[in-house]
Amino acid sequence: MIIRNGPTMRKALPVFLAATLILSPVLAQARAGGGSSMGSRGSRTYSAPRSTPVAPYAAPMERSYTAPSRPSYNSPPGMPPMQPAMSRRSAFTSGLLGGLIGAGIGGLLMGHGLFGGVSGIFGFFGLLLQIFLIVMVVRFLWRRFAGGNAPAMAPAGAGMTNPFTTNQTDRGPIGGGQMGGGPMGGRQSSVQPIQLSQGDYQRFESLLKEVQAAWTDRNLQQLGSISTPEMVGYFNEQLTALASRGLHNTVTNVTLQKGDLSEAWREGTLEYATVAMLFSMIDATYDSSGRVVEGDASQLQTATEFWTFVRSPGGPWILSAIQQAR
Repeated sequence: MIIRNGPTMRKALPVFLAATLILSPVLAQARAGGGSSMGSRGSRTYSAPRSTPVAPYAAPMERSYTAPSRPSYNSPPGMPPMQPAMSRRSAFTSGLLGGLIGAGIGGLLMGHGLFGGVSGIFGFFGLLLQIFLIVMVVRFLWRRFAGGNAPAMAPAGAGMTNPFTTNQTDRGPIGGGQMGGGPMGGRQSSVQPIQLSQGDYQRFESLLKEVQAAWTDRNLQQLGSISTPEMVGYFNEQLTALASRGLHNTVTNVTLQKGDLSEAWREGTLEYATVAMLFSMIDATYDSSGRVVEGDASQLQTATEFWTFVRSPGGPWILSAIQQAR
């Protein structure tokens, strides 16, 4: 089949390239956690962390060993209900979407519009998918070029002794106030707020740097000493995926620009703390020849994430979850 380079083809090419960007894997966020949301927050795993000035909202948990006990997340005020991310898609659903996407691209190339070659109810689904792809393109480009270019923050420690905000009178005392209801329902009464010390905040900042350093060194033993076994399993999967492609990611010059407590609580014999952290770093991915294939080895990047830490009373804090801010 010969495809003529006419006006239709010129119009179709940008959409085709945008769809390719969405559907193909990227390495733009190859740091520890890979820019995803994973781990466990006890009974609050599927509840949205409390909003903070650093990060108003958190993305829903995508992967967790904690099974959801009800079908929806608790969303912050003003946000629509968030549904748990599904870890697996059925073969039928994947095949149907693949067929619709294929039909859409074929329609573009043939000059019938994105889904002009599909009629009836499938044409209707094609129209919906066309709208979905456009929305995803805009969202991808916004996150890619606007979301990651946060304004420069003052260096950590400039004008304050700790980058964590500890004066939270506008939201009640640290660890206090109303704690969003978790998915455990009747067991909520066993969840009690706790107070954190300056040493706790210093430890959270230190863990941010230690986790990224162990990730860079691909040191699973060290990651195991500062993270839960669940998080180590996720890190191992990500490191293995990079290694299988002959790649190695390094995260250096990690600096906490600003941090804010979201919530801190005790349930059973464990204590949890979720903090929102805005940090800068040098994030670069290298191939086997030492060439940078993603990121920048000299330019600082910024990221904002919710990190949840857990400890037994009297024990050290370790990382139990990472969620992306949005």
